[in-house]
Amino acid sequence: MEQHRDGPLIQKVDCVRFHVPDLEAGLAFYRDQLGHRLIWRTKGAVGLGMSGSDAEIVLQTEREGQEVDLSVESADGAAARVEAAGGKVVVQSFDIQIGRCVVVEDPWGNRMVLLDETRDLLATDDKGNVIGNSAP
Repeated sequence: MEQHRDGPLIQKVDCVRFHVPDLEAGLAFYRDQLGHRLIWRTKGAVGLGMSGSDAEIVLQTEREGQEVDLSVESADGAAARVEAAGGKVVVQSFDIQIGRCVVVEDPWGNRMVLLDETRDLLATDDKGNVIGNSAP
């Protein structure tokens, strides 16, 4: 099997997103009972740390379901590469606070959320509330 000359597209797991109907209840379970450290917080989501990884558990109230977000160098470049390989773009690239995001599918219908960190990372106050972006 031929390997792509630019190396692997997916760099790492960025986060696993879980829908919860109430953030405080989600924090009571994942932080208080299961021991995951709060990293950041917005009105509709919280990021929690996992031991041995910089990937996060993200609890959010906006969209039902579970999602795995994967890091790539460039969301726009990843979309083009997936299409060239026989996959398809399901949701065109769009801006997110830390960079860009795109939703794609492989030829078998497996959906992937690909994001890049082309903007600065989240900056938080001493309580974990997101207050903007800061240099990585």
